[in-house]
Order: sequence, then C-alpha cells, then structure tokens
Amino acid sequence: MARSSASLDGTVLDRLYKVIESRKGGDPSKSNTARLFARGTDKIAQKLGEEAVEAVIEGVRGRKKDLASESADLLYHLLVLWADRGLKPGEVWNTLAAREGISGIEEKKARGQIK
Repeated sequence: MARSSASLDGTVLDRLYKVIESRKGGDPSKSNTARLFARGTDKIAQKLGEEAVEAVIEGVRGRKKDLASESADLLYHLLVLWADRGLKPGEVWNTLAAREGISGIEEKKARGQIK
C-alpha cells in the first residue's frame, strides 16, 4: 500500500538510515544492504558513483518519473556510505542548517574554495 505524500518528507531518510544501520553484519544472502556492507567501502562508493551517473542521465533526459527513481537509488546508496563511515544524518542536516541563508559563493569563500 502506497503512503500518502503527506506522510513522506525528509524524515523518510532518517527512517531509511536506521534500517540501513540495522543491516550491518546481516546475512548478505538475505539483504542487499548487508551484501554492500560485506563488500566494503570501495564497493559502496562505486555503487554511489554509478547511481549518481544514472541520476544525471535521467536529469538530462527530463523524464521525471525515472529521475525520481534514480534519485531514490542515489539517496539510498549515499545513506549506505554514511552508515559505513559512521556519519549520522543529523551531522549532515546540521551542516546544511549552518549554510542556510548563506549564498553558495559566500559559503565556498568561507571554506577557502573561491578566491
């Protein structure tokens, strides 16, 4: 049964992260997430890169449904990488919140990326 769009917001990523974390050390024959963890950080990062490319392709093609699907795959694999490296979503949310209201140019200057 599909959820209503009213119940789908950013917290879905926090819930997904908890599920992903629960798969660490799981049986790789029963869980794709457990299989990714078992294959290691390099493979997780490779999968994230593949999904990023697929999302870019769908973005260029302009097919919203396919872009949504590839974006979901990209976010899932990003969360797997975060979990693998011990990065909690709240740490990323805090980083984003700290940048809120700051132009991208100013934020990059503050990090020394633009001179």
